[in-house]
Amino acid sequence: MTSASRPTDPSTARRALRREIPSSAAVLADEQDFTAMRRYPTFPFDDHRSYLRQVETLLRSLAAQGVLTTLSLFDPSAYEKYCADLALDPDRPDSRSRYTAEVARTGATLTYQGEPLTELLPLLVEEADRQATWDHASGVLARAGRCEECGEDLARAAFARATQALQDLLASLGDGTHHLVCSVAAGEPSLLAVLHATSRDGARPRLAESETLVFCTVLAAGFALRSPGGLVTRTTAPAAGDDTHDTVRGWTLGDSWPRPLGAAEVFTAYCTDADTGEPIPPEHGVDYAPGLPLTPPPDPHSH
Repeated sequence: MTSASRPTDPSTARRALRREIPSSAAVLADEQDFTAMRRYPTFPFDDHRSYLRQVETLLRSLAAQGVLTTLSLFDPSAYEKYCADLALDPDRPDSRSRYTAEVARTGATLTYQGEPLTELLPLLVEEADRQATWDHASGVLARAGRCEECGEDLARAAFARATQALQDLLASLGDGTHHLVCSVAAGEPSLLAVLHATSRDGARPRLAESETLVFCTVLAAGFALRSPGGLVTRTTAPAAGDDTHDTVRGWTLGDSWPRPLGAAEVFTAYCTDADTGEPIPPEHGVDYAPGLPLTPPPDPHSH
């Protein structure tokens, strides 16, 4: 009697090996991207909804075999550029396969765990947006250079300052569920980062690592460039029963530190359509409160 059994039949061994080789899939998440790929005669699908059903069937089949699949987004514009850079024919299945492997290596990905695509794709789009924001903000920081007077790396100093500002802000907000949005005018498109935090009974807030990294990088980019920007928080305070109570606060990013806005400024900013400038009715059950003062650390690089 042996202590462990190994498959001796070649087909059984191949199936066992297949479970140890991960797969990757890149999905055309929306109708517009799907339509762009239909220009290629070798692209074998005519209907986006049917395409998504077939992708999901394949993913479930692989999962049933114990195969781990990494899911990413298929971007037709990026694919076209990828093929041009490598002198590949974009109207070939093997070119699409090579691109899929590349985005699985370098792009935003999620691991398929049996969820319906209708639930997974929005999360994947959100992750891709987050990575694009981080790439943009990191590029902005990389161009900050060094202080002409002391030689300090301005990007490193700005990131440390952003981390301190976030810690101070969350400590000042206290208990509750917090939704934070930071926006910075840094070229086109503007930088925008979102962070969710929950704190209970004075404990350290629970934060998602990837969200926190992107948020601090965007905030640091605003500090390093001294660009116009803003920070808004919406806090749902702990409440008894079914009652909820939200408080909105706001800050500008002047002088490389969040400067609190007054309640009227917060109301105006939150209740104005950013595209049209038209007023938006205030929400029921929401208070528009002044931003909380945050004590800035010394800034040796202020001008």
